[in-house]
Amino acid sequence: MKYALARIMAEEVSYSMNRIKVDKDTKFEINPKFSRTVRRANDNEKIWFVTLEVNVESTEDSPKPFNLKVRLVGIFEAEDVNDEMDRRDLVINMTEVVYPYLRAAVSSLTANAFINPMMLPVIPAGTMFPEDRGEAPELKN
Repeated sequence: MKYALARIMAEEVSYSMNRIKVDKDTKFEINPKFSRTVRRANDNEKIWFVTLEVNVESTEDSPKPFNLKVRLVGIFEAEDVNDEMDRRDLVINMTEVVYPYLRAAVSSLTANAFINPMMLPVIPAGTMFPEDRGEAPELKN
């Protein structure tokens, strides 16, 4: 299997501050939610898309000082993806390539909002999503 990153683009980048009243020493638990979508181009079997998204959303039960959403799309060219194991490996590798850009976008967005930059954790390849640790990911056309 061979693959190469063709392009990364930001599909959505948003930040909004929440005006919530809290004590001065209040510590917030920010638990970002990650999602991923993988699909293949209909007209070219060599073109693959991986969309990574991170969300931080304030709720009544779990207030946060801000809401944040960053969604990036990586476009890859891949050859010799012959079976489910190749697909699984390709998806993990594409995720590993795009994730540092997602981390950088979140850090930059929060720093530019004049708050302490939010640093997403470094996550080893193959452990970010449950399907990477077992069965092949579901493809969407």
